[in-house]
Parts: sequence; structure tokens; C-alpha cells
Amino acid sequence: MPWLRTKAILTAAGAVAVVAVGLLTLKMSAGCAGEEGAPACTRVLFIGNSYTTVNDLPGVFASLARSGGHRVETKSAAVNGWTLANHADSPATATALTAGSWDIVVLQEQSQIPAIEEFRQTQMYPAARRLISSIRNRAARPLFYLTWGRRDGWPETGMPTYASMQSAIDDGYLAIAADQQVAIAPVGDAWATMVAGTPRMELWQEDGSHPSEAGTYLAACVFYATIFRESPKGLGYHGNLSAQVAARIQYVAAETVLADPAKWPAPSE
Repeated sequence: MPWLRTKAILTAAGAVAVVAVGLLTLKMSAGCAGEEGAPACTRVLFIGNSYTTVNDLPGVFASLARSGGHRVETKSAAVNGWTLANHADSPATATALTAGSWDIVVLQEQSQIPAIEEFRQTQMYPAARRLISSIRNRAARPLFYLTWGRRDGWPETGMPTYASMQSAIDDGYLAIAADQQVAIAPVGDAWATMVAGTPRMELWQEDGSHPSEAGTYLAACVFYATIFRESPKGLGYHGNLSAQVAARIQYVAAETVLADPAKWPAPSE
């Protein structure tokens, strides 16, 4: 049965990820070296997998933030394919969490798990609660990274389109965020707006899963608006994107997060 094959694949992937504990990527951006009279530094730890590391989302966010006049330090604790359950059980992730005075800790689940109720209840939610408790014990603010659906959906599980998978992922994150009173960076919602726009921008790589440079830039703009409560419109950092493409992404990110601040509040303890 397709469903059983899907479950077996995810179970096997989780087992491989546990074996890969020694491969956890710890990458830090340029830090906040002391400058007298400089603005306060915002320190952000990203816990996740390849949706975080591909195109170096923490680094893109840091460059974007600096172009907006913010001093930031970012670090990623990530292994390709890892789940929040892998991170909750990982001594390396625990070390990353305790090794810095983080203001915000981002939590990104494996890309498919939030779309399935069984996986949410047995894997995502218990792990998220453990990690959130650890984050708050460090006086940091947790923040969920609401990701995007696959370009072609997940037909084996009754989600034949991107839109149907995105809706299920949204449901998965919104429920645990409400339960734990944790803010969300709504990257998936901004992604859906971009996908529906004209002309359509290619946010996925050829695999239909991982982000293109434009997709990562969109995520960084959403994090900028969510964390700083400021619009990324007009920021000078564009990465390798044209000014026109970057401006369109900045606009969508700002409208997604800041047009309804009650829906997407700032991270809090």
C-alpha cells in the first residue's frame, strides 16, 4: 500500500538521521563584535535540516538584517533529513542550544511530517514540546519555521497538489504553535502567495522540494519581518537576485507578516 510505503520511508529516514548525529552542521555567521554605542545584537539559532542549510538561510537572513541596520549573529544546528525528534534526542543540538546566549531559537520540522496527523502526534509535537521547554529554560524565545509544500504535492497520502499539501502543513504548525503559545515565521504562507502570483516565480529547485535562491531569500525576508517587526521593503541586500525580483519578494514577505500582526505576532518567551 502506498501509505505503508510512505511511512516506511519516513521511518527509515529517521533511523539514518539518528546514525548521522556526528554530521550535525554547526555554522555561525559573523558575530557581534563589541562596538561602543552600537545597537544591541540579536542572536538567532536555527534548528532544522536541509530546508535551513540549502543556500545558507541563516547567513542570508544575517546579511539581510545587517542591510537593515541590525546587528545579528546566527548559527545553524542542522542535519539533512533530520526531524525535531532527532534534535530533541541529540547531545550536539543540546550543546548548540546551551553554547550561546540566544535571543531566538528557530524550530524547523522535517518537511513532510507536519502534513500527517499521525506523525504530528507521535513525532513532531512531543519533540517540539521538549525543545520549547529547553529553549525557554535558556531564557530564549522559540519560533516555528512554517515551511512550504512540495511542488507536486504528496499524492501517496491524498495530497495531490502543492496547495493541498501546504494547507496540511499549515494545520500542523498552527496547532502546536497555539498549544505552546509560540510565534510562527509564516514562510509557507508567503510562498503560497508567490506561487499564485503572476508571473509565477520559481521558488523550488528541480527536485520540487528544496528552495531555489529566490525561495531562500523569501524565507529570510519573512524571518526579518517576523523578528524585527519591520518591513524588508527597500533593503539593499539582494544576494544573487535582481533588484526587481528581490523587491517583489520583499513586498510579499512584508504583506504576509505585517498586514495581520494579530495572526503572526512577534516571538515571545
